[in-house]
Amino acid sequence: MDRRIFLHTSSIALFSSAFGCRGTRKATVLDATDADTIASHEAGAETWKPLIDEAVGRLTGRQVQEIQQTSAMGMPAGKKRICFIGVENKSAEEIGDFKEQIEEHIETLLSQSEMFSMISGRYVEAGLRESRIRADELFIPNYQQMFTATMQKMNQPFDYMLFAKITSGTTQDNHKYQRDYLLSLDMVDINTGEFTKESATLRKKYRRSLI
Repeated sequence: MDRRIFLHTSSIALFSSAFGCRGTRKATVLDATDADTIASHEAGAETWKPLIDEAVGRLTGRQVQEIQQTSAMGMPAGKKRICFIGVENKSAEEIGDFKEQIEEHIETLLSQSEMFSMISGRYVEAGLRESRIRADELFIPNYQQMFTATMQKMNQPFDYMLFAKITSGTTQDNHKYQRDYLLSLDMVDINTGEFTKESATLRKKYRRSLI
């Protein structure tokens, strides 16, 4: 074989083996029974979904108890009209596009519980924008009244505000560490100032490779 042809062919083969596989991607559609992929560097679906399910389950469970108590006292128990303000991330990680997923999942589960009447998140965003109020200012009486009035003008009155917050704690151990995730739900009665708090925790261990 001509030496130049051999060298050319060998170079193509080496280039293909070294770089060809880097551009290859494969995907698999997961069934409902398939487990979520476990993220190796931060929290993923395997973390957020169980946290949401547990926290919302505890909140709706408490609501069932309240309904049973009020019914036993002969008092009517209607749906609680909830204004879900959104998720605040105070953890050590950026949650990226999971923020929208978390908010949608919480809102969907509460709507399906038949014990809560949820205001659309689009109305909530519009109300905050129209009143020029940040979520952390809603505990200031004047700002809360402004926001409530704005929502009433949109025909979206409510009696409760719901806040979600994500926090984390990290325990280091040489080349591995544990991160404890906490999802808290605070439901505040705007008429009385009383609040209901429920939360869920999940622990996850990470390992750093030396190679």
